[in-house]
Amino acid sequence: MRLLGIVALSVMLGGCASVTRGTTENISISSTPSGVEAVVSGMEVPTTCTTPCSVVVKRNADISITFQKEGYEPQIVPLSRDIQTGGAAGFAGNLLLGGVVGMGVDAATGAATDHKPNPVIVTMQPSAPARSARPAGPRKPRPPAVTPEAGT
Repeated sequence: MRLLGIVALSVMLGGCASVTRGTTENISISSTPSGVEAVVSGMEVPTTCTTPCSVVVKRNADISITFQKEGYEPQIVPLSRDIQTGGAAGFAGNLLLGGVVGMGVDAATGAATDHKPNPVIVTMQPSAPARSARPAGPRKPRPPAVTPEAGT
């Protein structure tokens, strides 16, 4: 009887994405050139790192990453959340085993989802140089104006 209980518990826990995948994931961030400041928003506390780096985020968070470096145009990369095969299997395991509570937990925590793209890779574009007025170059001397002579 005890063995049957352990097997049943193992099968039920295997179907729960919150248990098998966790409620957080690692997001890898890199850029060309490296050394770009990446501001990760959508977390409880916005986080800043210098590329290449990685951050741990909650699977249910709406994440966007702003890249900025002097001399380059800033870029914003919003991340979407998709249900992946591992998360779908855990979520389906809840459905098959009648785990309505587990399905609710997985839906609330986002345990069945992954952020995309991951890794986040950007290529920074140099900023256009500021246009300034054309500098005045040396002027050519003009010949003296011809004035008509009086009496002719």
